[in-house]
Amino acid sequence: MRLEAEFTSEPFHGEGSPPEHALAARDAAAEAGLETDFGPLGTLARGEAKALLDAIPAIAKAALEGGATQVTLQVRQVGASQAVEPAGTRTPENPSEPHDTRKASETVVELTDALARLIADVERELGAKLGELDRPGKQRAVRLLRERGAFGLRKSVSSVADALGVTRFTVYNYLNREAD
Repeated sequence: MRLEAEFTSEPFHGEGSPPEHALAARDAAAEAGLETDFGPLGTLARGEAKALLDAIPAIAKAALEGGATQVTLQVRQVGASQAVEPAGTRTPENPSEPHDTRKASETVVELTDALARLIADVERELGAKLGELDRPGKQRAVRLLRERGAFGLRKSVSSVADALGVTRFTVYNYLNREAD
């Protein structure tokens, strides 16, 4: 079984060189033989379950000894689906309340549908589901979605991350790479 661990260390540095603690955590993951994807908002490490789980203490220790005040970690199986109910798909329990939430709900569904259409268009253009693409393909998909305004929609980063099979931090890293 393969796992991926997304870790962030604080304090963040939004501009300039990455902080020493982030570099130390990335290096500890690489030294453990894990694949790494390093970005300004976090690092993603992938590998076999045993190797990754054994490396987590060394990664956290390296970050903390490098000056981090906090390390946040999220671990999941590679390829594990994340079934999330789209926002706005629930019907109001009492539609006769003074504030008619059906209109807002319908708007959210329309925006969710708009994002789904943008994702479907990019999938057709690239010839595969977003989650099946390799890393360069996923980066290209994010670039195309950005060009088409997908990230102007509320909660779009989470939805795109789910479609890509990556974390939100990875999507933000791809977006930041495009901005540089």
